[in-house]
Amino acid sequence: MKSFPLALFVIALVAGGCGVNANSSYNNTPPMARSQSPQPESFRAWKSGFRSRAIAQGIQPSVFDAAFRGVGVNSEVMRLDSRQAEFTKPIWEYLDSAASPDRVTNGRARRAEYASTMAAIEQTYGVDSDTVLAIWGMETNYGTYRGDIPVIESLATLAYEGRRKSFAEDQLIAALKIIQAGDTQPANMIGSWAGAMGHTQFIPTSYLSYAVDFNGDGRRDVWSDSPVDALASAANYLSRAGWQSGAPWGMEVRLPAGFNYALADDSNRRSVSQWRTAGVRTMNGTTLPDYGPAAIIAPAGARGPAFIVYQNFYVIKRYNNATSYALGVGHLGDRIGGGAPFVQPWPRGERTLSRTEKIELQERLTAAGYDTGGADGVIGPDTASAIRRFQSANGMTPDGFASADLLNALR
Repeated sequence: MKSFPLALFVIALVAGGCGVNANSSYNNTPPMARSQSPQPESFRAWKSGFRSRAIAQGIQPSVFDAAFRGVGVNSEVMRLDSRQAEFTKPIWEYLDSAASPDRVTNGRARRAEYASTMAAIEQTYGVDSDTVLAIWGMETNYGTYRGDIPVIESLATLAYEGRRKSFAEDQLIAALKIIQAGDTQPANMIGSWAGAMGHTQFIPTSYLSYAVDFNGDGRRDVWSDSPVDALASAANYLSRAGWQSGAPWGMEVRLPAGFNYALADDSNRRSVSQWRTAGVRTMNGTTLPDYGPAAIIAPAGARGPAFIVYQNFYVIKRYNNATSYALGVGHLGDRIGGGAPFVQPWPRGERTLSRTEKIELQERLTAAGYDTGGADGVIGPDTASAIRRFQSANGMTPDGFASADLLNALR
């Protein structure tokens, strides 16, 4: 999943839940909601221990037993959790998909369909409605695919044998609290293999903190065919994460000749006046608008487009902490609202490094004295910083981009 939405939504939103008493309404959950997955002895032992821990945290025994009826080890969840792709899409292919013609067209259709609802959500939370629609589009393609795995089973599988057992147990406790509060029933709590739920893919702890009942039916229902509560919950999350009302996430910019790409880092936030003095301009050559401290980023290096990013870019990253995701949401939201595609072309001829090659790159950088903080095949801030230091020391443009040419230079 994109990054365990805190991903948000793997981080997700909840709110307390009024409505039906949990003890009475879901005990008759039909068997069709249960997968009857295998329960090896070791799983039964884990479940027994977890049941005690859940009860100690306030989960009623009857709630636990009803929620776990028929739950076992889901082999598909295990497969997906252990899968590490050797190759990943370059950012330009990711953004091609994020703001594809179909996704833009469908987003504009949803914008028209839910115009009054989105206006009310924007007025309530101060969050740009096109950004909320873009999250919906990115997470579940506007609700057309919200996952098909029972959340209790997916989280139980991850808590039993996954890579993030403690995290999964915390999410599982939160999911049981949601059921106990009466917000939904186990049969309806369906989501992704990682436990993200509903139209905007909230994980259970995020649901508990941020989900809202916007349509006033007494339940915070992110699972139903109606997206209203989920969209408002996403807006609530962004608002409480520090969304700056009336400001953009950022925009594509034109950098001056000789720009120092060592400055192009999302951790290097400066005043807009400093970027103006450095010669950064909008794509049509006008003065940069000032929405507070901002950074310049060049996610594909010096050969690709550059962007100035403001506070709201970082708020989107609170939902999913990936630059590609934040750019995808920001750009899709702009396109839904009538904005144009990016101007500067991407370096589409650049060969994408495989995960094995990225690990080699990290190992070679560290061996050369440029510590990457580990070799995991993920080009994060530490690796990008190490790349910049190596590039600067060897007369290269210090853009922090992990290219095949860079790897060859290290070999």
